[in-house]
Amino acid sequence: MKPILSALTIALSLSVPAAGTACAGELPPGAPVQHVLLISVDGLHTSDLANFIQAHPDSTLANLSKQGVDYTNAHTVEPADSFPGLLALVTGGTPAVTGVYYDDSYDRELAPPGSDCSRTGTRVRYDESLDMTGPDGRDAIDPAKLPRDPQHACAPVYPHAFLRVNTIFEAVRDAGGYTAWTDKHPTYELVEGPSGHGVDDLFLPEIGANYEGLSNVTTREITGSLGKTEDYDDLKARAIINEIDGLSHDASRHTAVPNVFGLNLQAVNVAQKLYGYRDAEGGLTPGVDRAIGHADRLIGQFVGELGKQHLLDETLVIVTAKHGNGPIDPARLSKIDERRLQKVIDAAAPGALAQLTTDHGALIWLHDASATQRISAALRSQAKALGIADVLSGERLALRFPTPLQDSRTPDIVVVSRDGVIFTPPKDGKLAEHGGFHNDDTAVALLLASPRLADQGRHVTYPVSTTQVAPTILAALGLPPAALQAVAQEGTAVLPAATWAQPRQLAQDQRGTHPLGK
Repeated sequence: MKPILSALTIALSLSVPAAGTACAGELPPGAPVQHVLLISVDGLHTSDLANFIQAHPDSTLANLSKQGVDYTNAHTVEPADSFPGLLALVTGGTPAVTGVYYDDSYDRELAPPGSDCSRTGTRVRYDESLDMTGPDGRDAIDPAKLPRDPQHACAPVYPHAFLRVNTIFEAVRDAGGYTAWTDKHPTYELVEGPSGHGVDDLFLPEIGANYEGLSNVTTREITGSLGKTEDYDDLKARAIINEIDGLSHDASRHTAVPNVFGLNLQAVNVAQKLYGYRDAEGGLTPGVDRAIGHADRLIGQFVGELGKQHLLDETLVIVTAKHGNGPIDPARLSKIDERRLQKVIDAAAPGALAQLTTDHGALIWLHDASATQRISAALRSQAKALGIADVLSGERLALRFPTPLQDSRTPDIVVVSRDGVIFTPPKDGKLAEHGGFHNDDTAVALLLASPRLADQGRHVTYPVSTTQVAPTILAALGLPPAALQAVAQEGTAVLPAATWAQPRQLAQDQRGTHPLGK
């Protein structure tokens, strides 16, 4: 992979060409808002948001909370990895309908990269390992490394084509709107949706060497350094400012201000892994506090630019996270080498293992489904030594996900680790990880803010899901939530308290109030 930090000096050069024209049609004029800005502060827990606001009562996040709706019992989907977590936000669906369980998974019906599709069953890896340098010098996906589809002339399967349901970007674009998104790897073209054309302005600068899953990462890589990760987030934030100003992400052309747009921020995720937490209550270490403060300043810039462009009244700002990270309690941290899991699996059923994906839990796909019971029993027998809290397979697994006997992507076995156990080499320096089924993985911040919300300052304490963000976005833009296939299939509801003041009431309520986020 080519060096990434040099890209920061040639700002915003890594882009995906727009799928359509720059001009966008009008969404329903009577909609509550005309724009939604979705911000994923990856790793941000509900408790992180509360602790930061308490320590920084004059922060942008504190003011957004006062002027918005704070969902203090929000959870993302399981397993809580970046891909399923992002798709929860932009499709309204769980892995059961999106068909995406992880960025490193398996499909029994696809064929291996570079093959002639004469045999099926392959690892499906959509991460930075697919990167190549394109003819224009920009980061791109190497099609030779993609799985192949025997049902479509053995064509390579790009991430967007792997997704089974449409996205908010497709729904908004189909309605005549203009869309944009910014994320951390070229493989996040996933958000384009099955059409491959959901996002008008897609910016996917490669974050570089991935701290997740790597040991001995030096500070030369972006995610081995909090400062360099903050610089990387600044790069992406500049794209959002440009879009608010009616420009493309790289300011190369004039466009419509996107009706739905946003980005992920990585610094909090990195700080949690590098510095961890003070105690079991989630006390913020200086590194994590600094990272949240950096995200707060960037969000403040977005809010300020929206005000400068007279767009605050027309914009819903959503702050949430694809996933959390755990363990929060540093005393619970325990690292167990994933090779120990593989050894038990191989001993119970030699040659049966097709794919083992590990982080703060484990997903197991098998070549031979008849070995499921033997392997599950073997793992249970070694549960204490392997840090296992539960092993899900068969009927118990089918209570959470489609049965692997009928769905080509469902794992045969899911391993839930004990709270605090990360499957990684013991010498790995990370202090936290995501990708599992723990509360620390799934309990994420969720905050909606707009001058037009009727219940400003409300805290919703009963459980909600981040899957409810997607239908809430469409409803806010005056579009039917059921335009999202996952919403229709799973019956995903709009978030409670996402109600809007009438224009006359809004004018009365805003007399003497401060601008959003100030």
